[in-house]
Amino acid sequence: MAGVEGRVALITGAGRGIGRATADLLASRGAQVMCVSRSKQELAEVGLEYAVADLGTPDGCSQAVAETEQRLGPIEILVCNHGIGSAHERVVWEQDPELWSDTMRVNLDGPFHLSRLVLQGMIERQFGRLVYTSSTAGLVAEHAGSAYNSSKHGLLGLMRSVAVDGGPYGITSNAVLPGWVRTEMAERSARQEAKDRGISSDQVWEERAALYPPGRVATPQEVAEMIAFLASEESSGVSGEAIRVALGSVC
Repeated sequence: MAGVEGRVALITGAGRGIGRATADLLASRGAQVMCVSRSKQELAEVGLEYAVADLGTPDGCSQAVAETEQRLGPIEILVCNHGIGSAHERVVWEQDPELWSDTMRVNLDGPFHLSRLVLQGMIERQFGRLVYTSSTAGLVAEHAGSAYNSSKHGLLGLMRSVAVDGGPYGITSNAVLPGWVRTEMAERSARQEAKDRGISSDQVWEERAALYPPGRVATPQEVAEMIAFLASEESSGVSGEAIRVALGSVC
């Protein structure tokens, strides 16, 4: 099986959580991986090639793509995993417009710019894999999360558009939709929820685990395994799909 061996992969949000697990997994399977985020310290700890960039700006996206191509070669796999969570959001009528704008800029505009930049080369080479980390909130909205919900719904629209436009050129585009995963982003939301409700973070995580039939939340590694499959040559028959990694839960 060819998998991802020898392929150049750009992975965003790769300093921690799902992104780091994905970077480690693809590298272990022979991919040439470029890790990108805003935190140099976190990226340096991964132990792979990295570039520090603000993926909420067109210039930052251009920088990430340019550095990857200069140092590793043409990008064949793009994993858009970076994002802003919903920890500090409020109900719609109390939502901060600036928070809305920041969330869209990072969660949706960034993936658009990255996709646009890598697709032309993929078309020329007649091969490409794009994988987007959305969320189960991209299907079922969570309470007091209008910016996050909307950005993750929008990411599915982008993914499907890339699948349609890129399909004739050997390009696939898919999304993974994790449920709760115990990452630093999710820990922040747990702490905020615990503070708002006057309970402990552990209690919040117990409630989250109870949402899933196995009584636990998914791990970053479990999500990374799905991303790795969708990034592989063997996934050529799968495109335009939003795949839940949520332990059998429908929400």
